Amino acid sequence: MFIHTVNSLTPLSLQARKRFGQHFLHDQEIIQRIIDRFHPDNNEKIIEIGPGRGALTEALLQRIDQLHAVEIDRDLIMYLSNRFSPAQLVLHQADVLNFSFASLVDNGEKLRLIGNLPYNISTPLLFHLLEYSSSISDMFFMLQKEVVTRLVAQPGGKDYGRLTVMMACRCDIEHILDVPPESFTPPPKVDSSVIKIIPHAEVKYPGCETPHFAELVKRAFGQRRKTLRNSLKDFVDECVFSTTGIDSSRRPEQLTIEEFARLAKTTSVT
Repeated sequence: MFIHTVNSLTPLSLQARKRFGQHFLHDQEIIQRIIDRFHPDNNEKIIEIGPGRGALTEALLQRIDQLHAVEIDRDLIMYLSNRFSPAQLVLHQADVLNFSFASLVDNGEKLRLIGNLPYNISTPLLFHLLEYSSSISDMFFMLQKEVVTRLVAQPGGKDYGRLTVMMACRCDIEHILDVPPESFTPPPKVDSSVIKIIPHAEVKYPGCETPHFAELVKRAFGQRRKTLRNSLKDFVDECVFSTTGIDSSRRPEQLTIEEFARLAKTTSVT
């Protein structure tokens, strides 16, 4: 079995690993457009998720003196630690789904997150990051275009679902640009998009902060072809629909985020 040494690690020897969902961004024009829009500053604590071979990392470190990065792949950790000094790049070898971003917060500061997220864990990762939304000022992520379409979907369409509601109730989301498969090595079989996510500083939809909200949304979209009366029959009393003025014969994709929040708020006090 071939074992990498520090000297043997080169960009060409670092093959993308399917189990980590790796696709390395190499398109310099796309990279610069992302960096220009992200606009990093030395007064900010910036964390890159999944730095890969360091293409985005290098561009960031041309603008700022220090960057934190979370990476699970040991070979990439070794390669990056040889390429950048510890003063420039503070590496955290970890599974990002289990990583505590609170551990990087000092004196109430806000974090800025950026990265080309592994597409195979993008949805659970977004839910994980919601747990730290009060400590995050913004997030710039490369995601599968299909996921971005769901994130920015409006009520009434097939793309509007649990992910849409759970993210939009806590954050403002903006589509930045689309990225073709040939911008990556190896090229993914799907198109990609970059989005900007800004957590709300205050509760925008009263009710979404209740313990009932996440469960209500999960149950509703778990049976999205059913009416709310049927999908939520063991969770929301018919009188709650009357109280909130929400027709229980509607389907979940027809409700606005504000209506879901209103249902959750009323349910939590009945």
